[in-house]
Amino acid sequence: MDVSLLAGEGATALVGLMVADGWTAVRERVARFFSRGDEDPGAAERVAAELEEARGELVAADEDREVAEDVEAAWRLRFRRALRAHPEAADELRALLDELAPERGRTGSGDTYNSVSGTVHGGSVVQGRDFGALTIGPAAPAPSTDGRSGA
Repeated sequence: MDVSLLAGEGATALVGLMVADGWTAVRERVARFFSRGDEDPGAAERVAAELEEARGELVAADEDREVAEDVEAAWRLRFRRALRAHPEAADELRALLDELAPERGRTGSGDTYNSVSGTVHGGSVVQGRDFGALTIGPAAPAPSTDGRSGA
């Protein structure tokens, strides 16, 4: 897998995990990943503090997509640099992502096949995702502008 692609997957998963349950364990694991090979015993603690700061930015931004994109871009660059400096770390990162964010490989764009059978005549079958204002059956009459019933 391309280093940039793996770094992107890592950053995307990390940003999603920053606001999820179990963040403390994730933070510690990711901090150990970034401090690998560092002789300084405080390296993991510094990375954990940087991760916590990034998480604080996300939480304070309250779903501001631009802030999330900035945080993700910063960590993508960190992952990319780490993978270039330590190419052998790619397998470690893949394993970490498989453990922490196993759903990351799912795109949700697979085919789905359903079969409707039985004695349903003229009924509606709806399948999909993220429905908005959905009306099944005859639409309600539009309100009249002259105060009378729309019927």
